[in-house]
Amino acid sequence: MTGEPFAVLPPVPVTLVIGGQCIDLTPLKVGEVPAFARAMQPIVASLSASPDWLAMLAEHGEAVIAAVAIATRRPVDWVADLDLDDAVHLAEAVFGVNADFFIRRLLPSVTQAAARIGQALESPTPGAMPSSV
Repeated sequence: MTGEPFAVLPPVPVTLVIGGQCIDLTPLKVGEVPAFARAMQPIVASLSASPDWLAMLAEHGEAVIAAVAIATRRPVDWVADLDLDDAVHLAEAVFGVNADFFIRRLLPSVTQAAARIGQALESPTPGAMPSSV
């Protein structure tokens, strides 16, 4: 051994055939993060280790479609035209490929926001009159 650190290897793409196209999924690039994070904002509270993609599509379809389009580097219209099972499979793959981003970046911010909301709900509003029951 020469004592030199190992070179960082680029991520190996996850390859899927979706909608008749071969798609190589890799983690988000730095320049894609802002748009992806904005797209994920409405659905971030619904994320879990096993997200219910069908429920998320029903409640926040446009946000899911936009996030998947960004992460797959495909046009929004292409993602929107996918069959439902293909869209869910693709969303699951995007989540898996970018799990580090979800776990290290989005979930802590959701947890912090939930804690702030909880604290705000627990503390009385300044100047509020106590309610009589």
